[in-house]
Amino acid sequence: MPMIEFEDGAVQIDATIIAEGFGIEPSQVQARMREGKITSRYERGVDEDAGRHRITFFSDNRRLSLTVDEAGNVVQRSVVDFGDHPAPPGLRRPPQARKREGSPEG
Repeated sequence: MPMIEFEDGAVQIDATIIAEGFGIEPSQVQARMREGKITSRYERGVDEDAGRHRITFFSDNRRLSLTVDEAGNVVQRSVVDFGDHPAPPGLRRPPQARKREGSPEG
C-alpha cells in the first residue's frame, strides 16, 4: 500500500514521510500542522508532467518536496535546509497567489 493516496480530490500522506523530512517524530506532525508550524503546497502536473504531483512542506527553516506518481509512489524527494534563516515567505504561497500580486484583480 502506498504511503501517499489520492481519493476524491484529497491527498493523504503518511506522517512518517513528513517527519523524516523534518527530523521530528511522526506523532508531532499533525499538531504542528494545526499550529501552522508546518504548511504545505500541492501542485498537479500538466503537459509533460501529467500524472505527477508535487507536494511541498515547509517548517521553520526546511523545505521538503515530494514528486509523486498517480499510484502514490514517491519518485523524487528533496530536502532543503535554509540554515539559520526561515524559508523565504514567498516559497510558502501558491504560484497563483504570487501571480496575482500587483495585478488589477489581485
